[in-house]
Amino acid sequence: MKVLVVGRGGREHALCDKIGSSPLVSEVYVAPGNPGMSGVAKLVPLNERDQEELVNFAQGQDIDLVVVGPEQPLLDGLVDRLQEGGIRVFGPSKEAAKIEGSKAFAKDLMTRHGIPTAHYGVFHDYNQAKQYLDQCPIPIVIKADGLAAGKGVVVAQTRSEAEEALEVMLLEEKFGKASQQVVIEEFLEGEEFSLMALVHDDLVIPLEVVQDHKRAYDGNQGPNTGGMGAYSPVPQIGSGIVDEAMTTILQPTVQALKTMGRPFTGVLYAGLILTSEGPKVIEFNARFGDPETQVLLPRLESDLIEIILALLAGKKPELTWNEQAVVGVVVASQGYPEINVPGTLLPKFQNQDYVRIYYSGVAEHDEGQLVSTGGRVFLVGGMGKTLQQAQERAYGFLVQHSLEGLFYRKDIAGHVMERAVSK
Repeated sequence: MKVLVVGRGGREHALCDKIGSSPLVSEVYVAPGNPGMSGVAKLVPLNERDQEELVNFAQGQDIDLVVVGPEQPLLDGLVDRLQEGGIRVFGPSKEAAKIEGSKAFAKDLMTRHGIPTAHYGVFHDYNQAKQYLDQCPIPIVIKADGLAAGKGVVVAQTRSEAEEALEVMLLEEKFGKASQQVVIEEFLEGEEFSLMALVHDDLVIPLEVVQDHKRAYDGNQGPNTGGMGAYSPVPQIGSGIVDEAMTTILQPTVQALKTMGRPFTGVLYAGLILTSEGPKVIEFNARFGDPETQVLLPRLESDLIEIILALLAGKKPELTWNEQAVVGVVVASQGYPEINVPGTLLPKFQNQDYVRIYYSGVAEHDEGQLVSTGGRVFLVGGMGKTLQQAQERAYGFLVQHSLEGLFYRKDIAGHVMERAVSK
């Protein structure tokens, strides 16, 4: 098979790596990709939003399957256009992807179908939003309705911080159309975790649980980002919680979308929080998470292409996971997510026995050398028999290298170890 992955980040690097390991696959292409992943896929210089060029390429190269990584092409309707061109694709339609594209849409769906989530209000008028805010307890969560690259969420610890978030989103339109409407949401307390499922029609197949670290700095301080690291497994989230989340959240959501005439195919990502009342939804995404994918796929023993083909054929695949733990640490440009400073020179790091490198924000500088393009630059994934060993291997790799102009959190998965020690 020839497989085309659409996207350019660390998630797509991990997908290309995993897809290329399948004996069913002869060629992996990535559009546009980045130079850091050239060892696992052929780079195709096409923008992920250029639908006609992507369709022409897939038809011209006799591509057997397309896997779409990022959210924006999904919301643009790339899956629909590929299917019109007779190309097999794994990802949701434009209508189904709205579960990620509009937080207000997702909240309304959950309310209508009794899917547990935080209380909320939706506003496009600043004064009405401010009046609602005045009645809400603090802390409170302010979210841009549309896509904002993981940065359109403010967890306000004070009323003035919440008011400033409303001003920035509704009056200053910091995120453009994405923040012309906002969701003001009750703050939920509990353990957050990510549960992704592979979906086609009525089939909903859960993946292993992952925990992401959204805040920029150690100790969960600083602004929200697209993710500064992740780890799996997540020992504090037991199988009973996963079963409950499947029964009360993921399966009903898939059925609700189908009932609405928006049947879902692809990866449904549920960002969840374990409250005293059970798991509740913080957010939905319509694709593989980033950086969750980079720590999840090294744990998947099964052939991802076999799984996808079985799903698309309406068959329930069996997934096998290895026992190892993976801790992934994101290395980002100084100032991320507020500013993105490019220009740091990097070697092309080589994978080691227990360390994987997945590149995201890089371009080619000289042959064999990369340069950062700003934002999240790469992820180091340490693997081990335990989370502690995996963490030691990830950070052990990082401390060996000078990363001037870049930064990373020093505490990814740290609270799990602290909890284990306290017991």
